[in-house]
Amino acid sequence: MSKTLFERICAKEIPAKIVYEDDLVVAFHDIHPAAPTHILLVPRRPVPCVGKAAPEDQALLGHLLLKAAEVARLAGLDNGYRLVFNNGRDAGEAVPHLHCHILGGRPLGWPPG
Repeated sequence: MSKTLFERICAKEIPAKIVYEDDLVVAFHDIHPAAPTHILLVPRRPVPCVGKAAPEDQALLGHLLLKAAEVARLAGLDNGYRLVFNNGRDAGEAVPHLHCHILGGRPLGWPPG
């Protein structure tokens, strides 16, 4: 099976403005930002979507959430931020690789979408 776009970014086969990386996750700026700060945080190991995560993904998912908060702090989102996980086409998921959108830099309305 071919690599997803995010796997290729994690492998540095495609350039991205990376703001954080460790052995498990990579964070980079979204090329089509929906807010002044829009960073994607993706696990290096592909999980198709949050709805297909398995019990063995629990530690990875916990790491992802903790790192999302750290990346938001590093990005200076002191006034708040939103974490978004899309699951499926109707939710706007375009890449079949679990990812967290970190959005901030302006007041975010509710409800979203």
